[in-house]
Order: sequence, then C-alpha cells, then structure tokens
Amino acid sequence: MSYGPNRFAKHESTNRREAGVGLAKTALLGHGEPMSSKGSLSGFSPQLRVVLGPTNTGKTHLAMERLLAHQSGMIGLPLRLLAREVYDRCLKGDFGRVHKADIALITGEEKILPPKARYFICTTEAMPISREVEFVAIDECQLAADEERGHVFTDRILHARGTSETILLGAATMAPILRQLLGTKDIETRARFSRLGWDGAHKLSRLPRRSAIAAFSADNVYAIAEIIRQQRGGAAVVMGGLSPRTRNAQVEMYQSGEVDFLVATDAIGMGLNMDVDHVAFAQTRKFDGRRHRELSPAELAQIAGRAGRHHADGSFGVTADVPQFEDALIEQIETHDFDPVKGLYWRNPNLDFSSLEALLLSLEKPAPRPGLVRATVADDVQATKLLSRDPATLDRLSDEARVRLLWQVAQIPDFRKTTMGEHAALVGEIFAFLSDGEGFIPENWLADQIERCDRVEGDLDTLSTRLAHIRTWTYIAQRNDWMADPALWQAESRKVEERLSDALHMKLMGQFVDRKTSALMRRLVGKEEIVAEIEANGDILIAGEYMGRLNGLHVERDPRLKGAPGGTARAAVEKAVGEALRQRAQAVCVAADSAFTFTEQGEILWDNAIIGQIQIANGQGGPDSDRLAYLAPEAVLAADETLTGEIRTQAQTRLTDWLRLQISQQLEPLKNLQNAELTGLARGLAFQLLEHKGCLPRRDIADLLSKLDQDLRGTLRKCGVRFGFYHIFMPTLLKPAPARLLALLSLVEENTRRVQRDEKPRPIGESLAQLPAAGLTSAPTGKLPGWLYRATGFYTSRARIIRFDMLERLADIIRPLLAESKEGFEANEAMMSIMGCSGEELAEILTALGYRSHEVEAQKPQDIKPEDIKEQSKHDIPVETQTDNPTDNQTDKQTEQTEPPAPEATEAKTEEPIKTPKTEETVEATMRLLWRPVPRGHNARTKGNARAKGNANAKNKHRAPNDKAAQARPQNNRPHRSANGQRGGKRAEKQPDPSSPFAVLKQLQNNQNKATKKRDEA
Repeated sequence: MSYGPNRFAKHESTNRREAGVGLAKTALLGHGEPMSSKGSLSGFSPQLRVVLGPTNTGKTHLAMERLLAHQSGMIGLPLRLLAREVYDRCLKGDFGRVHKADIALITGEEKILPPKARYFICTTEAMPISREVEFVAIDECQLAADEERGHVFTDRILHARGTSETILLGAATMAPILRQLLGTKDIETRARFSRLGWDGAHKLSRLPRRSAIAAFSADNVYAIAEIIRQQRGGAAVVMGGLSPRTRNAQVEMYQSGEVDFLVATDAIGMGLNMDVDHVAFAQTRKFDGRRHRELSPAELAQIAGRAGRHHADGSFGVTADVPQFEDALIEQIETHDFDPVKGLYWRNPNLDFSSLEALLLSLEKPAPRPGLVRATVADDVQATKLLSRDPATLDRLSDEARVRLLWQVAQIPDFRKTTMGEHAALVGEIFAFLSDGEGFIPENWLADQIERCDRVEGDLDTLSTRLAHIRTWTYIAQRNDWMADPALWQAESRKVEERLSDALHMKLMGQFVDRKTSALMRRLVGKEEIVAEIEANGDILIAGEYMGRLNGLHVERDPRLKGAPGGTARAAVEKAVGEALRQRAQAVCVAADSAFTFTEQGEILWDNAIIGQIQIANGQGGPDSDRLAYLAPEAVLAADETLTGEIRTQAQTRLTDWLRLQISQQLEPLKNLQNAELTGLARGLAFQLLEHKGCLPRRDIADLLSKLDQDLRGTLRKCGVRFGFYHIFMPTLLKPAPARLLALLSLVEENTRRVQRDEKPRPIGESLAQLPAAGLTSAPTGKLPGWLYRATGFYTSRARIIRFDMLERLADIIRPLLAESKEGFEANEAMMSIMGCSGEELAEILTALGYRSHEVEAQKPQDIKPEDIKEQSKHDIPVETQTDNPTDNQTDKQTEQTEPPAPEATEAKTEEPIKTPKTEETVEATMRLLWRPVPRGHNARTKGNARAKGNANAKNKHRAPNDKAAQARPQNNRPHRSANGQRGGKRAEKQPDPSSPFAVLKQLQNNQNKATKKRDEA
C-alpha cells in the first residue's frame, strides 16, 4: 500500500529492502520477535526508541534533532498544519543547519519535493513508507486509538522503520500497549518543562491576555471570536479546515501581539506551538464525524497542555457558561495520569487485488493478535462498497491493475464533507477517467472544477466551502500519475487556494479584529498614567483614540474599555465623565423651561439628548388606585449610574416640576375642573369627567343628568363642560396639542399597567402615529383600542371615528328632522359632509348611534309641492353649535324631553347597514328609506338581534349586496297590480322626481358606488 508519489513505489525498492520489510512484517504480525531485536540486512542493529510524555516535553524537538543527525530520514506528523509548521522551522534552522534542497514536505494537498531531498516531513497518512531512510519518527502515536484514523497510525507503528533508528512519540497512556505489541522494555518518559494548573471559570471579558479559547464547531468559534472582538479588540482563528496559508497568517497575527486571544478547535492540541499562557474551554463536547460525545480526560489534557511554553507555567479553565471540571478530572490533567490505551485500531495492510470481491473480503480480515481491534468502516471502504453496486464501474474492473487503481482513487479524502453517495460518485467519475483512453483526468474537466472555486467574494462560510473544494482538486493534482501535465495543474490549484486563503484571512481579520482596539491595548500596556479628554461634542478620547461619548446625562462607553489592561483606561474614563456629568446635571437644574421638550415616545429632551422619561405612578396600590395620576406625572432621570447624590435628585425634581407645568398649561380645562369649588352632584360629575380624561357618554350617566338642575349645569359650563346630545365633554381638549398629550399620557398609563401584569408594553410612538392627523374631524376606523381614540376626542363606530363636536353637529341636523316627522328622517348630503363619509358608512354610523331604518312609500311626484322642497332644503343646512352658545339650555331641555338613542358598543357587531336600493325597478323607486331612534325598551333586544344578524350575515357573504338590502327591508305583503289591473303583476315603471331629496341622495350614492367599482376593477 503506497501513500506517496508513484515513483517512490515503482522505482526505489530493492530486493534487499523488500526482504527486510517482509521479514519485519512476518515477525510483527505473527508471534516472533519484533524488528527492533532483529539484525538488519545492512549489517547493524536498528534502534527503536519509544519516548512518551505530556505536551511541552520537547518530544517533537528531539525527533527533529535526531532526524537531521542522520543522512536521511522522515517524520510523520498528525496534522498538515503541524507538518507545515515543522517544515518552516526547519528552513529557519530551529533544529540545526540544513539546506533547503535537502528538505521535502509531503501532505495530501501539498508537496515540495526537491530532486535530491534527504529529509521528508510528512503527515502520517502521506509518508512514503516504501522509501528506505536511516531514520523514521512517528509523532502523536496515541492517535492509533482513534476510530477514524487509528488504523493508519497502527500500520506505521508496526511497519515503518528506519534502517538506523526509529522513534515513536506519544502520550504516556501508550506505554502498556506498545510493550505488548512491540516487546520493547525500555520506554523513555519525559516530564513537562513547566507546571500546568487549574484556574477556574472566567467570563470572556475577564480572560487573561495570551489566552486560547477552545471550541469544537465553526459556528461556536466564530461566535466567540466576535464577542472577543467587541470586548477585547480581536482574536485570531485556527481551525483544521483552514489552509496552511490562512492558518499561518492567523497564528502570526497572534504571535506578533496584534491580538492577544486565539479561538481554536482541537487542532491546537496536536503540537501547534504558540505562546499561550491560558487555555479556556468554551465546550467539552465535539462531533467526531459520527456522533456528539464528551472529550476524554486525555483529550482535554492534550488541549490544555498547549498552555505554558518551555519553562513558563500555564493554566487551564473554562468559560463562564461551561460547568467547572470535577476535582478528580482536574487532578488527572495536572498530574497527567490517565487510563492506559487498551487497544489500537488495525486494518489489514496485505490486500488482495485479484478482484473487487477479494479486496473487500481482505479489508474485513479480523485483527491477528490481542491488542489490535479491527477498524471501523472508513470513507474509502464505504466508497468502494457503493461502487461495487455500479454496473459501469464493475465493467471496468477487468484485471488486478484496475482493482488496485480503484482502491487508490478511493483514498481521496472527503474534504467537502458531502454525503457518502456524492463522494462515491466523484470517486467513480475519476476512476472512469483513469480507466479510459490514455488514463489521465481530462484537463478541461479539472479546469472547470478549479474555475468554479476561483472567486474570492462571499462570507466566511462561502469562502470556507470553496477552500474545501479546492483542497479536493489540489489533492487530485498532486497525483503525478493521474495527470498528463501535473506541474501545470498543481500550480493552478495552488494559486486558487492561495487566493482563497488570503481572502479568508482578510475576512477573518476584518470580522474578528478591531485594529484600533488592538493598537490601543498595546499602547496602554505598562503606562503609569492615562488621562481621558472630553471634546466639545461629547466624544471621550484616550491617547487620541475614541473611547465613548457623553450623550446628555448618559455615557456611551466603547466596548474596548472592558479589555483595557489593569483597568487604567476605564478608571481614566470614569474619572473624566464623573465630573462632566455633575456639571451637566447642574446645568439641567438651572435651565429655562424652553430648554426642555418631550417626544412622542414619552422622553424628555435637553440639549437634543434624552435625559428623562415620563412616568405615571398609577396602580402602586392596585391597578385602579389612582385614576387621576395622569394629571401629576413624574419624570424619571435617564442618567448614568456614575451620577449619584444630591445633584441627581435635584435634576430629577427639576424635570418633574417642568413636566407638571406643561400638563397644567396644555390641559388647563381639566386642571380648572379639578380645582373648581363644586358640591353635590356637580362635584361627582366633575370627578367622573376627570377620571375619563374629559369625556363621558351621555347614556352612561343618564340617571345623574336627570337629577342635575340647570344651576349646577351652568356652573359646570363655566368650567368648560358641554352637555351634548351624545357626550358630555370639554371642547377645548379637542385641539391638537391637548388631544395629543392626553393620548400620550393614556399610553404611558396603560404601559404601567401592562408592566405590572408582566405584559409587553405597547409601542407609544407607533400608536400615536396611527391617530388621525391634526385638523381631521373623522377618519376610517383603525386598529387602535377605543379608549385611545376617546382620549383624543373621537367617537368610534365600525365604519369611522368621528370627533365629538362633529357628532353633536350631526345631532343638530337630526333633531329638527325628527321633530317634523314621526316616521323618521331621511339621510342627506349635509350629514355625509359633516361625517366625511359615504352613504353606506353614514348608514353604519347611524346604526351605531341607535337609529334603525325602515322603508315607506314616497309621495307621488304630482303630490310634492314646491314649498315642500324649499322646506326640506332648509333642514339640509348644517347647524354650527359653539361651546358657549346660549342655546345649550334649549338643547338640554330637548334632550331631557327626548332621550337620545343609545349608541351601540363599538366592540359588539352591529347588524348590516341598510343600503339605499340600487335596482332600477319602479317599486323600489317609489320607496323612501327613513331613520328613527330605537325605542328604549327594545335596546337590549336590538343589541342581541344585531349580534345574531351579524353572524347570519357572515354566513351569507356570498349573497349580492342588493339581496342584503332586500332582506333588511320590511316585507310588504300587499299584492301589486300589473299594468292591466291584474293582481300579482309588476307595477308600471314611474320616473322619480329628479328634484326630490331622495333622488339627489340616490344619485350621490350611485356616483360613489360607480367610483368604488372602478377603483376595485383597477
């Protein structure tokens, strides 16, 4: 089985070496002695050393020194990132003097192979084990117990040998199993150069500098890095999925001190060397490709061991949201005492390529001896099994060479992390290319795959996905025997990977590093005195860097202050803003009234900044303990907690005094009514008006009004109270300013109650924006509650909301019409004009006000006299009634004699409004639609009927509007006569008088219906 370039397997073996390797394998897999005790065919005994110990013991450094001490050698490392790091350190001379032309780097995705290379730095999977070298080292050999990769490490432990020296490096837990399998007795153990200790839990904002935070998913790594950026200036990111170029750039950013924090996966546990003082675990569970599981104590120790370099002590702990480790686990990590490894995963290295069935059968061979456990089915085996069911693949397996080729293609790693079906399809496609024609992958196909990845725009996930794909094509391009021009495509894939790596590094740095914050943190380290300055616009500066802003009496601190070393910057800011806040609070205390305003959110502004909030202390002793609290609200100071003491109290008192002055000025009628010297029933009525913010439906206090004499009414009128037909209200409060203020106070009051009930407060500004604009006397009904409309002076019906004074003008028109005719009155254009609505909406309004419609026969055209038309026209003229009109007494007397109809509750469903007939039949043209009040005794029944009719109408919405009107009309059981006098026939068509009020109203309604229809069709 070959892992390196094809030329190693084909051209560099000798008969003598093959005999030695065969002898070694026979001894290891059987029950003979291990290779370390056998004499080599070259005439000397090779040395096998086992060096075990925790992290920071210098094991890898020892192996590299021994490698360069020989004429040739290779080392297998667990990560491509670590392999690249060791290669770069070799070039720098960290392990001894060596020429660049003598060093090769071999990983699955990267190969640097000088023609005369003597030293090979590889990932364990990519080691060219067929090449004979004097020295071989296997690092982190405890990974032989890993389910996914363990069988590869086990194979190297058993079979990879140098002709002169072999070193196995790993954790101390490997000692018993290595003694059992290799028969070696002398095992070297090494102790840490520094002490590793438990440091408890820390918030991310409280982590010490030079800390690494361990997380085990990309989402968590990114989330933690973002928090670190906001609070501490920035973090580098290291994950196994990063390309070596991106990872090196991130590590260099950390090593140079540009950022003081590193967020990484368990990739840092496999020997990556960085100056880390503290390791904090943000997670202790990981997904290992098959399931989510807790990390073992040995795995936790491997990661925690990254803290402390050489002789500098390190510490480990957890973040604040992770449960603290148990004492037994802490002791294990600190003393490096773990349960020994009991078995290594093994897979048969002597495969049978005579057929595909024979290959799969040989892969299932059981472990040959105790201490070895047959490996789980890996990706290459799964892909091969899936392709064994593909007829096209089976047709190509004509000989042993083709089976061997299929197995080589199946070794392509699934960097893309797709489904196994997609990965197997890719393996089958490449195998088809290699088994056809000249046996090379088509260049246009590979060029298309690489071109799809060659885009540097997108977010982190997009760039990471493209990097995963380009890693696959880079791996394929590294196979010299698969490409007609491998050098070309290796260079092309490498260029794209480098561009994507640089783009990902810049994206990571841009998203998770605040360069200004990082620079400031470095500048403040070791400074004895730091002074904060406050600019005229409120900006707070330290060493020329923005650190926050004074906004009114509130301080907007920059998040970087939380990570300032030693609290020096924070202390400087607090000292500067403390004095500035006291000066501003003093300015608030002596400011003129004109310096303050309040917004539609209930906020009080000073100097264009929010310094307070309106608060109504309603319901402190219960939801309804004080219904007049809105007339004496309080101001809550919105100031930074740094502002304390008497000056804070004085500023809040000043705001409260100003607020109550505004209430007294804008709600003067209510304050006058509250302070008026009233007695008896007048006092009771005044208190109810104050409770309901200046408006009471007349029907609710009908009994009280019947007992209220004219003298008491006159006293209340002098206080601004008007006794209307439908409402008792205060017309002055209908002006825009007091109406808006009453709405604001009502919302603040309601939110106080909602908070007490643990409910979500209503957005004040959003609600006020939905109220009718200033100057409107009516508007379509919205989604706001009725109590809010009433606070602004509007009566609500299902169709529209109408201002109280407009409702009284409607009553002034209706009253004389009802006095003239006992049958009722006919809706006219003047009513619609005052209400600002259509005929149908007017019908709904009249229904809500307690009127009911009925039809009567109209007078014949010849019976209508001109003086009747003139008299009718007089009634159509609207009557304007002022608040101080002396006819108020007369209105009250008429109201007492004729009780007003009780308006229906807006929450209840009313019966369908009676629509003006629209058919062209003569019988309808001769009928008049009149309205009259519902008798008092029938109110309760009518409400119930209206609700029932509303339900019935809801079930019959499919009926035409004309059908609804026909159903609402009283039935006329008199038989009609036909034109020839026969009963039951249709009446002769008669043209209505165009000058009649009914015809005018009908024409207006028809025009409105036509306009509505055109609008609907559009």
